[in-house]
Amino acid sequence: MSATLNARFPDALPGSRVPDSRDAPPLRWGIAGPGWIAERFAASLQQHTRQIVAAVGSRSQERSRDFAGRFSIPAAYGSYEELAAAPDVDIVYVATPHNHHHAVARLALEAGKHVLIEKPIGINARQAEDIAALAEARGLLAAEALWTFFLPKYDVVRQLLDAGALGQLVTVLAEYGEHFEPGHRIFDPKLAGGPLLDLGTYPLAFISSVLGLPETVHAVGTPHPAGVNGQISAVMDFAGGVHAVISTNLYGFTPTTATIVGTEATLTLDGPFNAPGGFTVRTADGRELRYEEPPGDHVAGLHFQAAAVARAIAAGGLEVAERPLAESIKTMRLADELRGQLGISFPDGQHAAATASHSD
Repeated sequence: MSATLNARFPDALPGSRVPDSRDAPPLRWGIAGPGWIAERFAASLQQHTRQIVAAVGSRSQERSRDFAGRFSIPAAYGSYEELAAAPDVDIVYVATPHNHHHAVARLALEAGKHVLIEKPIGINARQAEDIAALAEARGLLAAEALWTFFLPKYDVVRQLLDAGALGQLVTVLAEYGEHFEPGHRIFDPKLAGGPLLDLGTYPLAFISSVLGLPETVHAVGTPHPAGVNGQISAVMDFAGGVHAVISTNLYGFTPTTATIVGTEATLTLDGPFNAPGGFTVRTADGRELRYEEPPGDHVAGLHFQAAAVARAIAAGGLEVAERPLAESIKTMRLADELRGQLGISFPDGQHAAATASHSD
């Protein structure tokens, strides 16, 4: 997403250009990791697309069989290696815990399979770059399953920004907090727990997609007794004096809204901004445009990313326009910057270096 200056505020909002997901050519999907998000992905594809969920794989044959039975999936494998090698699979949807995204994506790519990797694409920018390089070398599509950017409303937001309808951008605000019960994987340091990757990916991706990478970042964080980070807030400064503010926490629910402020108008996405829903654009002189999209959950929205991937592969593409790999890498660099400033450790054998900005 970007902004073009010197454009007139529109009389009406543009329409979404996102096609019906049922029109996308079907692929045979293999699901790696039969967990919570995989359940919703399978249900979304089966309810809203012609995509074929052909196989599921995990480190447990029993879990794979149970998942396959619940979703009428014909093949269940007891390892990620078997899934990657399966002849009845065109593309692997990587829905494992975060710290396995990189390794499982590599298995699939090396076996000649396209990959759609749940967000975050990796747990650091180096992993994201490695996936991108391997996919390019093998001539395969790789994409991050950050479902938000595939929703119809985000196509309308892109059109407004590209047309410069908000004027010169001044500030971007995005936040996401949620309550989790004890025992949730978000509290496990070995699984790259804490809010940064689970929740923070959404506001970080939103900010970096609109503004790029910042010149400076000033972050503060609070540790959680479980041994992970509990909350992060940061102020960022971009070229031309543009600011962004992010906040994310695992203690309690927040409105989960996002706002883009321009010199001509302000765009505010309803909470939760990362899910299907509406937004409002208001000018300083009182003009208002409203985009309505039925609020929805993951089952209502995950199919858009699968359809986009299927269309891209049918057209011979190696990535998707809605979430190019360069954007995924950019978001991971920003997450690395926050890690570096706050000393957050993930199971990648290193503390992330400050690479996204020239912070002091």
